[in-house]
Amino acid sequence: MDGEGKVVCVTGASGYIASWLVKLLLDRGYTVHATVRSLDDPKKTQHLLALDGAKERLSLFEANLTAEGSFDSAVDGCVCVFHTASPVLLSVDDPQAQLIDPAVKGTLNVLKSAAKVPSLKRVVLTSSMAAVMVRSGHPEHGFVMDETWFSDPSLCEQKELWYHLSKTLAEDAAVKFAKDNGFDLVAINPGFVIGPILQPTLNLTSEGIMELIKSRKEVFSDGIYRLVDVRDVATAHILAFENPEANGRYCMVGKVVRSLEIMKIVDKLYPGLVHSERYKDGECVEPVPYTVSRAKAETLGVKFTPEEVSIKDTVESLKEKNLLSF
Repeated sequence: MDGEGKVVCVTGASGYIASWLVKLLLDRGYTVHATVRSLDDPKKTQHLLALDGAKERLSLFEANLTAEGSFDSAVDGCVCVFHTASPVLLSVDDPQAQLIDPAVKGTLNVLKSAAKVPSLKRVVLTSSMAAVMVRSGHPEHGFVMDETWFSDPSLCEQKELWYHLSKTLAEDAAVKFAKDNGFDLVAINPGFVIGPILQPTLNLTSEGIMELIKSRKEVFSDGIYRLVDVRDVATAHILAFENPEANGRYCMVGKVVRSLEIMKIVDKLYPGLVHSERYKDGECVEPVPYTVSRAKAETLGVKFTPEEVSIKDTVESLKEKNLLSF
């Protein structure tokens, strides 16, 4: 097993991507230090403690993003820190306090703790496509987005895309800190993450898919989803540590689809679930305006899960947790 004898840290371990990351790290033989906001909240801890290998190789630590030094004990002795912890909120009253400070200061606090650890080989940061795609002057219809794209903070602010701003500023701060302090940082930039849920609470993207299926309510006004499977995202984080050649950032989007295409797949798999004639016609869906390059992620060894599989596994998982009824 690749991870045998290696100690790694996962911040924000109770989250959607992070829970899968902890699971896959344990499956590979790693010893995992996992941070959560509260050790007293079973919703943050029980599903992690129930994972295979958790009893032998998982330790939970309480840590707070905005408290400097909070991550010192969790990262001590680790060869890699996977920093996934960051608030995911699309509507906020106070963007600075609710999103930007925890994302930026939190990232710097984790990196400051990491910088004290001589055994540390690399930090893998969970960024987002939100830090890639908000920029003016998009080229012609059919363009391909890739890792050379960076969101423009002033445009994020102008459009009040506070989550996008928080992820853009956090990634930027992390890259600068790593450069100034001479350590290795790799960023993973996932799109709209779907797939089975390990944690007991509903995360934002799973809720978005559920809303789309249940009420046909658009999560995005343009109806465009940059879909990626949560298992692929977690695997990409591990490969970004294990592959010494890994560098810079990696866009993680399996396929860009319109909501109509998602609903057609759901209707095909679960004919009783979708009550709308427009999903049943065989007409071609209007092409998406752009795609996201998978080339760099594939050099890591990522094999993208087909969207039909991810959508089916999402629905089955929501059903299993009694969040969707047929």
